[in-house]
Amino acid sequence: MVNPLKGVSSRRPRQEFPDLARHYHRANKLWSGSYFAGSGGGAPPSIVTQYIEQQNRPA
Repeated sequence: MVNPLKGVSSRRPRQEFPDLARHYHRANKLWSGSYFAGSGGGAPPSIVTQYIEQQNRPA
């Protein structure tokens, strides 16, 4: 289910920004092979957004 979405979602950026194809020419992929699926446990979207925004960002 995830891989088709990633394939479709990578086509338009590669069409709009041809430099992406040159940058990722070895793997010919825009996204990595991994993915994450999670649940907010029924929390309202505003609470989930607030939680994400409060997380530390990698340096």
